Amino acid sequence: MRKPIATSLLLALATCLCASPALFAADTPGNGDLAVARQLQNAFEKVAETVSPAVVVITVMQRADSDDMSAEEMLEYFFREHKWPERSPRKKLPDNHPPVLEQAEGSGLIVRADGYILTNAHVIEGAEKITVRLKDDRKFTATVVGSDDRTDLAVIKINEKNLPAARFADSGKVRVGQWAIAIGAPFQLDYSFTVGFVSAKGRSGLMSRGSSAYEDYIQTDASINPGNSGGPLVNIESEVIGINTLIRGLRTNIGFAIPSTMARGVADQLIANKRVIRPWLGVEIASVSDADELREYLKGPKEGVLIRSVVPAGPAAKSDLRQSDIVTAVAGHTVRNTKELQQAVLGTRIGDSITLDVFRDGKTLKVAVKTAEMPVEKKIAAVESKDSPAARARTYGLTVHKLTPEIAGRFGATLTEGVVVAAVEDNSPADAKGLQPGDVITEVDHKTVRTVKEFNAALAAADAKRGVLLNYNRRGKTGFTVLKEEAEEPK
Repeated sequence: MRKPIATSLLLALATCLCASPALFAADTPGNGDLAVARQLQNAFEKVAETVSPAVVVITVMQRADSDDMSAEEMLEYFFREHKWPERSPRKKLPDNHPPVLEQAEGSGLIVRADGYILTNAHVIEGAEKITVRLKDDRKFTATVVGSDDRTDLAVIKINEKNLPAARFADSGKVRVGQWAIAIGAPFQLDYSFTVGFVSAKGRSGLMSRGSSAYEDYIQTDASINPGNSGGPLVNIESEVIGINTLIRGLRTNIGFAIPSTMARGVADQLIANKRVIRPWLGVEIASVSDADELREYLKGPKEGVLIRSVVPAGPAAKSDLRQSDIVTAVAGHTVRNTKELQQAVLGTRIGDSITLDVFRDGKTLKVAVKTAEMPVEKKIAAVESKDSPAARARTYGLTVHKLTPEIAGRFGATLTEGVVVAAVEDNSPADAKGLQPGDVITEVDHKTVRTVKEFNAALAAADAKRGVLLNYNRRGKTGFTVLKEEAEEPK
């Protein structure tokens, strides 16, 4: 749905139109309100004409999740679990059968005329083939240049030159209340143009429970939906102010974009190095305001960053920084929480010596630490344990599978993205909360989930003691519930 430009402006225009039929005549003298509306309309038209050629539609062919079922298998699963009429079993594919691929679509932005395109990492994750379609309908096969999971950004490349590259604005100068325009391919509706405002800046805690230096989102009420991911959020000057990446539920008009300055910096590093090289201190940290169990014991500042541990052989291990120190400033600039400390460190160069103000044993000290290159995170494959993501899902009594359009149609679901509940274990936490097979789970702890992998990862990151918040859709009606793991009986 296209968002209204501005309620007050439309009301003013309606009043003028009702008051004076002469306004329908072209170039009516004294028609100042309509002239302003036309100027604004022309400005939006110019944005669409200027930016759209730099926006691309990305189609990926991905392997279906190993835990996914076909529509027929899903229906048979439901029939079997609920003792419904028997159906003939579906023949299983042989082990040597080629992998089953499924199609997904997102958006991207041309950042260099020689074929480099910026998008979200989740758009191209696991892609077997990537196809890029330009505004003029030309199609190209793309290759992945690099991907950065921390910011959910990736760069892909097509073999073409003289492409229309987007212009980036300084997102630090973005102000709440200014126009925000999203261009992309929501629900496979290519080159949709929606208008809203910058609703807020500096949003964090959307992908993790705490603040993170990599989460500094611009919030907008411009309509953003699945398929907009990787597309631009632009200002009235046709400059990119963010890369659209997240939504808070469907039809809520609450979307989030990665600030343009961060996105451009990541893109430049991916193009130059195939990865993002970052400085680090080599410490595990927590905001003092969140360290309830230690605040009284430490008797120190009410704000700052607690050093929970020092990584062996890391940069901090070679300095005088110690466990339980509280960092209150970096290079003379106050830091109140983990996000501010991380941002201060990320703003340095590898090998820089930075001075920390540290509170220790009732005194404030100066501690110098020389930054080093942050090591690349290693993804370790392991056999399933009781703490693995899939096992965590079963502790709540849930078995889920990826939602497909066919399954959505069969069960009356109004969504095409999310995970569908395949089974609920009797007397489980999910059963106690009334979850049912056929419910479509769209968010876990305010994180959008599109695949079984994302659902399991979100559950694994949840605080089991506090509980995990699930947003779901049941035959077109939305709801939410909080699940908690069952407490173990004392032995």
